[in-house]
Amino acid sequence: MLNFIYYPVSFILWCWHWVFGHVFGESSGFAWALAVVFLVFTLRAILFKPFVGQVRSMRKMQEFAPELQKIKKKYANDKQRQAQEMQKLQSEHGVNPLGGCLPMLVQIPVFIGLFHVLRSFRPGWGEVYFFDAQGVESFVQAKLFGANLSTFITMPANELANFATDRNAVLLVAVPLMIVASIATHFTARHSVARQTQAATDNPQTAIMNKLTLYIFPLGVLVGGLFFPIAILLYWLSNNAWTLGQQYVVYHRIDREEEAKKVEATAQRSALAPKPGAKPVTKPKPGQKPQPQRKPAGGQSAQPAADATSAPDASESAPTAKPSTEVPGLSPDRSPSKKQGNKKRR
Repeated sequence: MLNFIYYPVSFILWCWHWVFGHVFGESSGFAWALAVVFLVFTLRAILFKPFVGQVRSMRKMQEFAPELQKIKKKYANDKQRQAQEMQKLQSEHGVNPLGGCLPMLVQIPVFIGLFHVLRSFRPGWGEVYFFDAQGVESFVQAKLFGANLSTFITMPANELANFATDRNAVLLVAVPLMIVASIATHFTARHSVARQTQAATDNPQTAIMNKLTLYIFPLGVLVGGLFFPIAILLYWLSNNAWTLGQQYVVYHRIDREEEAKKVEATAQRSALAPKPGAKPVTKPKPGQKPQPQRKPAGGQSAQPAADATSAPDASESAPTAKPSTEVPGLSPDRSPSKKQGNKKRR
């Protein structure tokens, strides 16, 4: 039913075993172990670009964090409406809080496919997907520090005998792997959650996923290690090792990009800022009346310099002023005793 998963997984595993089989030998446990590890690396390399997009999406959420805070205050008593408005705002900005779960969700079918393929590698089973009978037999005979990669701690004794492996050898290899894989899973999730913004952690869906990755998944690896084949434990450990290295590289690269943008913005503001001692030019707002110029001290009005140099001296050219006898409202050539418009016609 899930052959669309089993065949691609077995094909990638077959390719890497072909490569390392020429180096260590076809039935070498190291060749099969490295084939499993590089199966993980191949998958994570394909998912590298979605991971970078997820990190950039988290950074973008910082831009509208104040708007999220307003929504939280406005709908403090209605959690359902609050979650709806937050999701609406995130969709408007093109941010998907579940985008960070894409690499993890894609790995789940690969994990299931590898688990099924490895469980199918048993003595006398013949062909298994892309592996012929000779490839299956080489896997059955391969051992890593005395334990076969298909064996697990709770495997029945008669099945362990079919692989020519005892339980003590399986314990010596599986227990350290399951403990280290569980711890690595927790610290990988912890490092990822620590880089999330406050707006992302406040999202209910993101909060649930954070709890799953921090506690449930590591506990699942520790408990499931009793039933997981050694090859699956190698898969889980190498997956977390890749994740830690990838987070370090991607986060530091994006941090450098953000720092370069801040430096560039600061330089632009400095170039547009007024020079020391110069007054900033302020433009009047639309509809605002221009402010009248202030008169200098002493009550004298300021005149242009050209008027002061070109106009003759008032004391030399102007005659002696006489007191005015004009009455307001009357023309200068009319007498006060006569009223305008009362002339008699002859």
